[in-house]
Amino acid sequence: MKHLYLKLPILVALPLAIGAFTGKEPEKQWTEKALDDSIRIVTNKKGPTLGYSLVSGVKVLTVNSQAFKDLNKNGKLDKYEDWRLPTDERARDLAARLTIEQIAGLMLYSRHQAIPTAPGGPFAGKYNGKAFAESGAKPYDLSDQQIEFLTKDNLRHVLIISVQSPEIAARWNNKAQALVEKNGVGIPINTSSDPRHGTRADAEFNAGAGGAISMWPGSLGLAATFNPELVHNFGQIAAMEYRALGIATALSPQVDLATDPRWNRVSGTFGEDPLLATDIGRAYIDGFQTSTGANEIKDGWGYTSVNAMVKHWPGGGSGEGGRDAHYGFGKYAVYPGNNFQTHFLPFTEGAFKLQGKTGMASAVMPYYTISYNQDKAYNENVGNSYNKYIIGDLLRGKYKYDGVVCTDWLVTADETAVDVFLTGKSWGAEKLTVGQRHYKALMAGVDQYGGNNEVAPVLEAYQMGAKEHGEAFMRKRFEQSAVRLLRNIFRVGLFENPYLDHQISKQTVGKPDFMKAGFHAQLQSVVMLKNKAQLLPIAKNKTVYIPKRFTPAGRNFLGIPYPENLDYPVNLDIVRKYFKVTDNPEEADVALVFIASPNSGLGYNSDAAKAGETGYVPISLLYGDYTAQSSRNPSIAGGDPLEKFTNRSYTGKSTQTINKTDLAMVKDTYTKMKGKPVIVSINMSNPAVMSEFEKQSNAILVHFGVQDQALLDLITGISEPSALLPLQMPADMQTVEAQAEDVPRDMKCYTDSEGHTYDFAYGMNWKGIIKDARTTKYQKSVLTLK
Repeated sequence: MKHLYLKLPILVALPLAIGAFTGKEPEKQWTEKALDDSIRIVTNKKGPTLGYSLVSGVKVLTVNSQAFKDLNKNGKLDKYEDWRLPTDERARDLAARLTIEQIAGLMLYSRHQAIPTAPGGPFAGKYNGKAFAESGAKPYDLSDQQIEFLTKDNLRHVLIISVQSPEIAARWNNKAQALVEKNGVGIPINTSSDPRHGTRADAEFNAGAGGAISMWPGSLGLAATFNPELVHNFGQIAAMEYRALGIATALSPQVDLATDPRWNRVSGTFGEDPLLATDIGRAYIDGFQTSTGANEIKDGWGYTSVNAMVKHWPGGGSGEGGRDAHYGFGKYAVYPGNNFQTHFLPFTEGAFKLQGKTGMASAVMPYYTISYNQDKAYNENVGNSYNKYIIGDLLRGKYKYDGVVCTDWLVTADETAVDVFLTGKSWGAEKLTVGQRHYKALMAGVDQYGGNNEVAPVLEAYQMGAKEHGEAFMRKRFEQSAVRLLRNIFRVGLFENPYLDHQISKQTVGKPDFMKAGFHAQLQSVVMLKNKAQLLPIAKNKTVYIPKRFTPAGRNFLGIPYPENLDYPVNLDIVRKYFKVTDNPEEADVALVFIASPNSGLGYNSDAAKAGETGYVPISLLYGDYTAQSSRNPSIAGGDPLEKFTNRSYTGKSTQTINKTDLAMVKDTYTKMKGKPVIVSINMSNPAVMSEFEKQSNAILVHFGVQDQALLDLITGISEPSALLPLQMPADMQTVEAQAEDVPRDMKCYTDSEGHTYDFAYGMNWKGIIKDARTTKYQKSVLTLK
């Protein structure tokens, strides 16, 4: 899911320097030191570092001179407590000891947690019954809701969306881990995060300074480098930062093929090409999951490893009309090109065939979509998490995937509206009860339920299975999921030491070397599409005109309103280190115009629906107004319990782009400059029909989320553009309507005034169109299912 929050990562407990300790028992080969008033760190001379809380009741056992944690407090060393044993043996031993209630708690994945929690809104929480500001609580204290789901519901998988600082994240982690260590059998929390390494565009990069967290280009930007080695390096750095924050699972990468250019999640993908997405996704996961040297425990897993939850099986990029399945109006993925299996490739040939020792991604998240008419065994049109053919027969059976399968968030909740983001998304299973949905997903092959804090419906699902198949069958099925879930906690070292030294966290997250690597990657992610008469690079100290950018009032993806805004689109203090800045175009040598790709919304007009129309409208890649004339009619798929029709066609309907003023800004600047050069920089989240402004631009740079400073380094020649398009740029909206939602690279592409075609893997450097090993490999690549 997409989140607009402070982007910070996490880190697993790193080995801590321990002072000498003289024990009373000479056979001990371990020493102990206080991390703080309540946490103790034990260093084994020939084994891992242990961490435990004094308030948890856990004691240290000495066996063969080495230290072990007595997590269940029974005074003896059980198999799951023995760090010498293989991970699977430990996981099976512990799974067999758990009650059904404890296993059900493992199967929960929390709703979004902010640290500290917000006073209101969808992610609100209380502290002793009060909002944080009135409670007197510290920012790293646990909320009432967090305490409840960690204790009452035995939940152990927590999704973190925002933290104030690495130090606060580390302190919260230690409090939460101490709480769960005290309860039950000592299963640690496995904390997770959505991607949080994006840029703050107006922040200045200083090679000698650290930051809140290293900043990298967005997923499309990583793909635009066409450099798996760079992406692997990103994964390694991001994982170290994640573990320093307490995060041991990444809800990424998103390897969906962006085969429909209108989809609002294109920006989170690695583009539309199967081979590129496979190579980049594989490198990303290898980087996140692999520990080396002293940090490795076994088989590549270790103290700097982060479990990767690759998403979204079997691919979510083919929603009809480009609509997204977070909403009822976008629940159907369609395959007019009969290309269903192509979308498997980044999973089966990438995420499940890693080059590193960890072998495969440790977890998979199916998408919300109904993969329309693709169930060849049971003929069900239900959401992927409910589909036994897609999860059980294909993912588990044919492709032998035995990692964790976790639903996307709110899949089991009730739908309340077709156009609300935070409603339930039980597509195709709307008529089932919440308990029945949990049971259906479980029997399809799912292990875990995203966005569910309550254990009750999981226990209800267990009872349904026990009634249908018998108690022994369901106990075995629950233990199967428990082993998968526990495996991911054991192999990253959390059972031995889930605690963090907040000073080390502070030093690790955003350290100067990490910031430098991120900035260097940003420079390699910007695509130069046009450079008429070799305008770029521009010499420093020229006089530039930068028009203000108008942003109309609107609502974010949660439906929360934001006001209109008129301001400079870049940090002028940074610009002035490169150029003189003027508000008078007549004084300028060159104009710099900063825009974003067209945004016409999500393909649904709620006001029209309320007025009795169907509500379906086109998603446009134009800035100007658009009326669909050549679109599909009737739609391939349709139907929702809250709708009285099934034809979702939008033929003859019109749409307006939210940021149409971006186009006006380019044209207005072109007029004001009276023939002097205009450079356009476009922050691209989706492809655009470039014909609207290309001729009014002397140079065009496309980026996917970088700092202003990176763009200015490229404009002035401090660095040279080297990136390539990970997506096609369509010639017009007619070709967008004609392309098949499920087929990659099937559009007629735009050819500019210089005769250059903006196709996949196109890009320029100072010498002209780039032709190198990357273009040789990927421009004509064909990757097929083996």
